[in-house]
Amino acid sequence: MQQSHFETASFVAGSNDYHVLPATEKQILFAQQIAKRSNIDLPDEALVDRHQISRWIDAHKTAVPVSRFSDYPSSKQVAFAERIARIKRRDVPQECFRDRTMMSSWIDSNR
Repeated sequence: MQQSHFETASFVAGSNDYHVLPATEKQILFAQQIAKRSNIDLPDEALVDRHQISRWIDAHKTAVPVSRFSDYPSSKQVAFAERIARIKRRDVPQECFRDRTMMSSWIDSNR
């Protein structure tokens, strides 16, 4: 029994890696920054495709440091809330400036 060209090609190749996408330039630059900052080597195997480099980045990126200001709203949140407040001619409640979740809720309810 003779195999078709398609069956032979997939059998010889041994894998179905036609869907593998190369790592993006942004991913590579970010991985290089992480490696430099952490003083670790970036293996060539991690640069093979998007999934592998993404897994390497997730495994080596540092967590966001937790500080006493971690629950405070970001400067962009505050600026956006103040812009909404000016347009609606009302004040942003003071407690919103101490809790990012409350600020987010206030923004959502006043858009």
